[in-house]
Amino acid sequence: MSVRVVCAADVAPQPWRNGAGQTRELLRWPPSAGGSAVGSTPVLRISVADIDGDAPFSVFEGVTRWFAVIEGAGVLLRFGAEQRRLARFDPPLCFDGADPPECLLLGGPTRDLNLMLHRATGTMVPVQGSTPWQPRFAQCGLFTASAGQWSCGQERVDLAPMSLLWDDALSVTRAWQFVSAQPPDQSLAWWLGASPEPIDP
Repeated sequence: MSVRVVCAADVAPQPWRNGAGQTRELLRWPPSAGGSAVGSTPVLRISVADIDGDAPFSVFEGVTRWFAVIEGAGVLLRFGAEQRRLARFDPPLCFDGADPPECLLLGGPTRDLNLMLHRATGTMVPVQGSTPWQPRFAQCGLFTASAGQWSCGQERVDLAPMSLLWDDALSVTRAWQFVSAQPPDQSLAWWLGASPEPIDP
């Protein structure tokens, strides 16, 4: 089994599509030609966004989005007449990227984790203590906001804060586990999974 690790601190920020914020793209699959982030909509995209002020989210037609707060007091998301408050430790929110919300900060800047899926199914699941997770997707990973150790069978990887561990060719069925260096009430981490839909010939 072979996994790769990307640290958010090692990724240069880029502006949002609508220019109202910035993001660090940790993973794009398939990668764009020449490694550029510009191009057609990827099947899978994982990013960390910094929101410094009230702003609308960008429109992503045909994209399912998962969103979770990593740092800060959280946000109020307005989907027309519907409102959702999200703070650290709240379950991730899944919504249609074609109908983006207005985002209002609740108490200053926030940092957020985003999973975007186009022609794919997937999930973002909070890690619960040291409880194992059984991957059931073609590609799987772990994003952690705190230091800790990921393991699968005999394989172990030490992770720094704000790191994404990813396996894009899942070939084992053993459970994954993450043990945080922080107490359970201070640890934030998420299991991530994605399976591309079959493409009609």
